[in-house]
This record gives sequence, C-alpha cells and structure tokens, in this order.
Amino acid sequence: MTRTLVIANQKGGVGKSTSVMNLGVALAERGSRVLLVDMDPQGGLTAAFGINSHDIRRSVYSLIMYSHVSLARVMRPVRANLALVPASVDLAASEIQLAGAADRAVRLRQSLQRSRIPFDFILIDTPPGLGILTANGLVAADEVLIPVQCQYLAMRGVRALMDTVVRVKNKLNTTLGLTGLFGTMYRPDSRHAQEVVDELRDVFGAKMLKTLIHYDDVVAEAPIVGLSVLEYIPRHPIAQGYRALAEEVAGGG
Repeated sequence: MTRTLVIANQKGGVGKSTSVMNLGVALAERGSRVLLVDMDPQGGLTAAFGINSHDIRRSVYSLIMYSHVSLARVMRPVRANLALVPASVDLAASEIQLAGAADRAVRLRQSLQRSRIPFDFILIDTPPGLGILTANGLVAADEVLIPVQCQYLAMRGVRALMDTVVRVKNKLNTTLGLTGLFGTMYRPDSRHAQEVVDELRDVFGAKMLKTLIHYDDVVAEAPIVGLSVLEYIPRHPIAQGYRALAEEVAGGG
C-alpha cells in the first residue's frame, strides 16, 4: 500500500527540498519504489536533479490544471526505484488560476488517485507559505513530515503549520496524520540549537524524530552536480542522517 507524505513548513530555508531529495534517494536505496512530487514554483527539487524548470513541456502544473493529463505522462525516472514529477515555471500562476475553482485544494489528490502506477512512497515537496499548492499537498497526503531548522524563530512556522494541518484534517482530509518532525541544519556545538531540539521534544514527544540533520556546506554542493548527498559523499554524516531518517519513516508505517 502506498504511503503518501507531504513535507511541509511555512517557513522557507528549512531544508524541505533537500530533505525530499535525500529522503527519496535513501528510501529508494532500501528497495522502495518512490515518487517525488515538486509542488514548489521555485523548482528547487526539480533543479537538484538537473532538470531545467524553464524547459519542461509537462509538469505538475499540467497534472493539477488538466484532468486528462495522467501521472504517467508527467513523471520522469531519475534513479533506480525513483521517479519525479517536476515543477515548471508556470506553476507560479496556478494559485491565481485555481483561486475560484471549487475543487482547487483536491486537484493533486484526484490526479494521484487516478494513477495505477505502483509506489511504496510518494513524497510531496511544498512551497513556503500555506497557500493553495501547500493545501493540495496536505489534502493529497496520508501523513505530514515537518523539517524544522534548529533555530528558535523556525518554531513559529511549526505552530502555524500545525493549525493548518488541523483545519485540513477537519474539513478536507480526515485521515491526515503527523508522522513527525525532524531537525535540520543542526549544529552540535551550538547550545541554542540543542535548546530548540529539547523544546521540540518536550512539546511533541515521540513525534519529534530522533534523527537530526547536521549543517554542512556539502548539502549545497551536491545539487550543483545533480546528486543527492548520499551519492555525492555516501559516508558523510549527513548522508547517514538521511538514511537514519528513512529508517524512522519506513518504520512508522
């Protein structure tokens, strides 16, 4: 049975796209069949795989705007066991174009439900903010996974997102659940970072996952050559961190 996770946080710069890429690669390494969906108009996930979002004929925009477009027509194999639905630049206009549509928040769910392509995991990358594109991710998913930058101000975004998750669960997706939160850009020598992690664990208990993704420039270097950290430096602590996160996520099913 497919598990669909939306990776969301209304704050930008917390490592959503990086985490979707590396978690997807880590799950695929374990033998799972994984689909990544880039719902962010900035197209960071798409670019990380070396795909130019300015030169895409069919994308997630096509999928949510036109009911006759199938998942098979827009997805691209990017690794063994791993496929991507890329974002294109026209996705930025979709929020305005969908604003008056009664089904504006369920377009992605409907498209994924029409597909018969078997996946073990679908990971949905969302833009910063809590607009229509993020709502589509929340409605299409079974579970929410929240990356949290290990800084105090980043926690404010978590509170706003959790309010939105509750509203979506009550009105549009009653089966939506919280897989958990995990820390990103963690500095082990920073007292402040540890205080943030401790507070998150106090508030969320076991939902605050054990894995902490450390800060390192290697995270920014890998996408430049179109690789995940797991492929760029396989034994690096951040690569091992994403493998540990994959174990936690896979074990939560």
